[in-house]
Amino acid sequence: MVGEARNPSGETGPLDGVTVLDASRVLVGPFCTLQLGDLGAEVIKVERPGTGDQTRTWVPPAFGEGEGAQSAYYASVNRNKRSIEVNLACEEGRAVFRDLAREADVLVENFRVGKTAEWGLDYPDLVEENPGLVYCGISGYGEWGPDRDEPAYDIVMQAKGGLMSITGVEDGPPVRIGVALADIGAGMYATQAILAALLERELGDGSGQKIDISLLDGQAAWTSYMATNYFASGEVPGRMGSKHPNIVPYRAFETRDDYVVVACSADAFWPLLCAALDRPDLAADERFETNEKRVRNRDALDAELEPEFADLTTAEAVAVLTDHDVPASGVRDMAELFADPQIEARDMRVTVDHPTAGEMTMPGSPMKFSRTPTTVRRHPPSRGEHTTAVLREYGYADGDLAALREADAIPE
Repeated sequence: MVGEARNPSGETGPLDGVTVLDASRVLVGPFCTLQLGDLGAEVIKVERPGTGDQTRTWVPPAFGEGEGAQSAYYASVNRNKRSIEVNLACEEGRAVFRDLAREADVLVENFRVGKTAEWGLDYPDLVEENPGLVYCGISGYGEWGPDRDEPAYDIVMQAKGGLMSITGVEDGPPVRIGVALADIGAGMYATQAILAALLERELGDGSGQKIDISLLDGQAAWTSYMATNYFASGEVPGRMGSKHPNIVPYRAFETRDDYVVVACSADAFWPLLCAALDRPDLAADERFETNEKRVRNRDALDAELEPEFADLTTAEAVAVLTDHDVPASGVRDMAELFADPQIEARDMRVTVDHPTAGEMTMPGSPMKFSRTPTTVRRHPPSRGEHTTAVLREYGYADGDLAALREADAIPE
C-alpha cells in the first residue's frame, strides 16, 4: 500500500470545477488561493489596473530581464491563476466584479476591514444573488474587537502574536522567523476553512457562508504548546535558541565547522546517543536517565555534550549519530535542500515556463493524492494577462469591453 499517491490515476485535482475569485494581494490571500489552484480550482486573480499586486514590484530578485521580468516573490504564490485588471474604485468595475462573484464558488479578499462593504461587495451584498458563495475575508485582527482597524504587517504580527518572544537565542534580541509565517499561517487557516465550508455546503442545503480569518488569531493559535506550557505553569516562556522546553537534548550543537541538530525525542534515544559519543558514564548518570530529569538538569547535560560536538565536524557528527539511529541533521541552506534526492523524488522542485520571463523554478505542492493530483498548470500570470479572455467567457462582447475601457473600469 505504500506509495499509492506516487502515480495518481487521474489528471485533475480534487477542486476541479470550483471557481475562486481572488481579490487578495501580497502574501496571505495569494498563498491561500495558490493552494486552491494547486488543488485544481480555477482561480481568477483580480488586480488594480496599472499597478496590480504590490509584490510585482518587490525586486530583486526576478525571473527574466527588462519589462518582461517577473518578481520572484510574486511568482512564489501566484501560479495556477489567471489575472484580470478591474478598477473597483468605479461603479462599472464593481459591476464587473459582481458578475464574476455571481458565478464563483469561493471569494477571497484581504482589503482593510470595511472596504468591501463600502464598495457594496461584502458577503451580504453578494449572497442574495449567489447563496452558495463561500466568502473568505482575511485581515490583521479580524472583523471585530478593539484593534480591527489597525494595519497589519508580518513582523508586527509575529511580535504581537508572541512568536518573536520565543524566537532567538537566550539573552539575545527577538528574531523574526525567516519567512512571513504570520501571513502563511493565516493563509493555511483560510484554505482549511474554505475547504470545510465547501464540504459543509455539499453535505448541507447548498448554502455558503462567510469566513473571517485574522493574522493575530493565527499567530495565537500557532503558539500551541508554548502557550499551554504557560497556562499550566504560570511561567512566561522566553527565547531558548534551538532548544526545546519539554525535551532534552533536542537542539543544535556547535561543531568544529558548523552545527548539528540532535533530536532525542524519546527516552529510547538517550542510550543510543551516549553510545554514539562513547560516553557510557552519561548513560549511567542518574541525573539524565529520563527526559524529565534531563529537562530539570538541562544545564549540566549541555555542559557535558557541547564539548563532545565541538570536537567533531558536522559531517562526522551526523554520520556517527545516524549510525547509532539517533535523529540528527546538519542545518541545510536552500541550495542543499533543493538538491536533495528526496525532495526531487517528491516533486517538491517544479518548473514552469513564463511567456516573457522564461523558466521559473519554485517549490512544488506538498499535497499528494492517489487519484486527484495537484498540478502546476499555469505560469504566474502577467498583470492583466487574461482580462479580455476571462470577461469574454462571462459574456462580455466587444462593445461591452469598449464601454468598460471608456469608463476606466478595465485598462486599454
